[in-house]
Amino acid sequence: MRLDQYLSTSTGLSRKEAKKAISQGRVSVDGVPARSANLQVATDANVELDGSALRLPGELYLMMNKPDGVISATTDSSQPTAVDLLPSSLATKVHIAGRLDKDTTGLLLLTSDGQWSHQVTSPRRDCPKTYQVHLAEPLARKAKAQLETGVMLKDEDKPTLPATVVECSETVIELTIKEGRYHQVKRMLAAVGNHVTGLHRLRIGTITLDPTLVPGQYRELTENEIRSIAERA
Repeated sequence: MRLDQYLSTSTGLSRKEAKKAISQGRVSVDGVPARSANLQVATDANVELDGSALRLPGELYLMMNKPDGVISATTDSSQPTAVDLLPSSLATKVHIAGRLDKDTTGLLLLTSDGQWSHQVTSPRRDCPKTYQVHLAEPLARKAKAQLETGVMLKDEDKPTLPATVVECSETVIELTIKEGRYHQVKRMLAAVGNHVTGLHRLRIGTITLDPTLVPGQYRELTENEIRSIAERA
């Protein structure tokens, strides 16, 4: 990384201001005064401005309570996106790890860490997702057994992996799946003769949606939450 870029990223200075500070001799790298803005600097170098050590910002890890009607995309010219709900200073730095349908609400993870998001989305990783599912009709006992065994989805040749079903009321269940097929939850319930009227994601791995977040709000993940995904690698 160029020294002026390092300075700008770690301090918020514009690139022009960073170059000026360097030319004024206010910056040192590993104890040596540096006056060249294009000096290549290692990310773990000891860079100081006016005698104060600088550090590059770390990766970003956020959770959001996604509202209804918002698409899980970085940009879209015609529809509001989840990233649009973030301040511009964050929106340009993160991507979505595990999308939700436009009409599905709840837990959405956003990060700048590509490797970490791969742990969330890769079908080869054991990262279950739990949904609160509102049904048009009570879940029949036979249908519950089918979901827990695996069901064949329309136009597919392999059944779903066994799901976990917790009945909350006659027409509300919590469904935990370990895959991420297209519209999977809705198609699974259709396959057993029911219909989803509302879908809300509660949990990814052991990360649970913060109940204090109203739709559209977000917060940073805790170190334990971040680590819970990383340790699944």
